[in-house]
Amino acid sequence: MFCFTAIRACRPCSLWSSVVMAAVRRQSLNTRSSPATAVAQSQSGIKKRVQRRKPTLVEDTGQRHGYWCVSAFSTAEEFRLEQLSAALSKTNMYEPTCLYSGSDDGEETATADVIHAVSKFHVTNEPRHLYFFREGSVVGWNVSDLEVSSLINFVAEHEIGSYDDHIVMDERESMYYAYTNDKKSSIQKGNVYLIGNDVTASDLDRYTFSNAMAHSVKLGTWEALLEEYIDSVEVVTHDLQNGLPIWITRKEVMKKTGELFGLRHRINLSSDLLDLPDFYWEREHLETFYRSTCNYFSISTRLKTMNVKINHCLELVELLSHHLSDKHHIRLEWMIIVLIMVEVGFEIIHYAQLFIK
Repeated sequence: MFCFTAIRACRPCSLWSSVVMAAVRRQSLNTRSSPATAVAQSQSGIKKRVQRRKPTLVEDTGQRHGYWCVSAFSTAEEFRLEQLSAALSKTNMYEPTCLYSGSDDGEETATADVIHAVSKFHVTNEPRHLYFFREGSVVGWNVSDLEVSSLINFVAEHEIGSYDDHIVMDERESMYYAYTNDKKSSIQKGNVYLIGNDVTASDLDRYTFSNAMAHSVKLGTWEALLEEYIDSVEVVTHDLQNGLPIWITRKEVMKKTGELFGLRHRINLSSDLLDLPDFYWEREHLETFYRSTCNYFSISTRLKTMNVKINHCLELVELLSHHLSDKHHIRLEWMIIVLIMVEVGFEIIHYAQLFIK
């Protein structure tokens, strides 16, 4: 079982109503959409876009024998991993460990961008594994919903750029996993099957799947943020469509442009969504499993769709910027015309006085 868990009024007829409408539109541009905002928009006649369809979240009560749940969520733009690792050690519940390098000498190496922690106390025969990625995502194996809520509260003190709680819970993803006697791990019918007779290979495959799942939940969070951005500029497109005046300032346009470029930078430059992580360069068997997992989560397709949406949003803010620039130029031209007319008026008065004398 697989889950993806993330005013319109009439034309103003007076100066006071124009000011009120301008304030409402500016507030909608400066604030992100919320459930209350969505209800207000639906009541006012603005068409709401259909959100990305998400199956029902995996429930613990539906767990089958021999299967366990793996959950992933993203709470912030980045974790302070050094502080988080020290805090994990102090809890006496999880023990940070090193990831297997997969080399022939059997040595273990620690990855700078991820913390692998194993529970010290086992509720069942299956141990609980946690992966904390520096990008702000957490993947937990054999963890309950209650433990997920506790983890969200635990990592809050070590976050940089925290997300809203409703985004964290809505974009959470869960699957079932089990062990198999096959020679390689795979994903079949929405379930993950790990190698059961090789501990080292199983740990590496678990990390590989966690890495891809962390990318998927991070991308889902960015998708939710982009949807909120689109909702915030919905009123502007509606005004353009109906030929209404646009109540927006140059400062607001620059802020919206900066938000788009910031999101594009995080997606295309600061993350590994476009490139293969260095960890898999010398591990071809893990690279194959990583790519197949990314294909299962449709990361490449979703990434292309996001960039297309961002490009459309950039075209809108560029149009608004040009519109405001044109209004500014027209205002300057009228000021120059008025100054010329004043100067001509003074000259006429001057020649009239000379003619009278």
